[in-house]
Amino acid sequence: MSTLTNPTSNSSSVDSFEITRTDTPVADADREALLASPKFGTVFTEHMARISYSQESGWTGRRVEKYGPLLLDPATAVLHYAQEIFEGMKAYRHADGSVWTFRPRANAARFARSARRLALPELSEADFLGAIHALVATDQAWVPSGEETSLYLRPFMYASESFLGVRPSLEAEFLVIASPVGPYFAGGVRPVAIWVDQEYHRAGAGGTGAAKCGGNYAASLLPQQEAYAKGFEQVCFLDASTNTQLEELGGMNVFVVYADGSVATPPISGSILEGVTRSSILRLLTDAGHEVSERQIPLTELREGLTDGSVREVFACGTAAVMTPIGRLASDDFDLTVGDGGAGPVTTRIRAELTDIQYGRATDRHGWLHRLV
Repeated sequence: MSTLTNPTSNSSSVDSFEITRTDTPVADADREALLASPKFGTVFTEHMARISYSQESGWTGRRVEKYGPLLLDPATAVLHYAQEIFEGMKAYRHADGSVWTFRPRANAARFARSARRLALPELSEADFLGAIHALVATDQAWVPSGEETSLYLRPFMYASESFLGVRPSLEAEFLVIASPVGPYFAGGVRPVAIWVDQEYHRAGAGGTGAAKCGGNYAASLLPQQEAYAKGFEQVCFLDASTNTQLEELGGMNVFVVYADGSVATPPISGSILEGVTRSSILRLLTDAGHEVSERQIPLTELREGLTDGSVREVFACGTAAVMTPIGRLASDDFDLTVGDGGAGPVTTRIRAELTDIQYGRATDRHGWLHRLV
């Protein structure tokens, strides 16, 4: 199983955040109109949480302030050396009006690992959770309640020192912004077409593939653009060493479901992001009695399985899209339909179970939910 865990929490430092509310609040009617059908990542709430770091003083200035532009010196380190990391989380409105998030301590732990890999200062779990609590409490009216809607949370950190020299920054800024969202893919939950790229790679051994940093996503954008031009919605990358094994999509992990009910996903190898959703799905599949393996999946095996029917389903997963069925896989030398081209029963059932837990419609037997408001 995945090594990703829910570590024991320190007490949240939410009370240490100074709240300064915006002087230009959005009218209730205007906010409700924005929440009616939110498009992913285009509308943002009125505030942002923030903590500043310097080598001399450590983390200081815990506050929630008006959402707005950042003032950056042209020599700011992040603009030149890409020293930055981020996370993706969601806040869910339950039927009783309360607001919860999903496995935030796992995100906090991964954020710390990413910081370590990018030579950025590590943020404590208490500060990470405190910032999330403080922002959502301030902007709780922005948490939507419609079907498949949530408040997407984006914690991030960047090197803020102004200098030109190749060394770790001595200053950093940590922020959390929030965006009310609907389904990640236009048209909601439906099978997507995936281009298997055999030319480009997202990350390589010893690189930053296991860290959630912008450079990994930047490396995926050109092949993503080329896939769009071919009529595909996402790209699946192969390993950089042999160019034969499945790794992950540009922003999602991938799973393969076989005719005998077994399920496989590529292993955490240092070049694949250890997804919180991935880890949760592994647990739910095991609970449901599936034989689950984290192993290398050769592209040739997948192609043969789709051709002879021994592969029944393929799906991708991540915080933004949750679980997305894949209906078609293609590359320069093949074009194959997955199953009947629709969402398979395992994908559909596990996705429903996971989202029912997140939205409070099912018992949270693993203790994954964390109340925010």
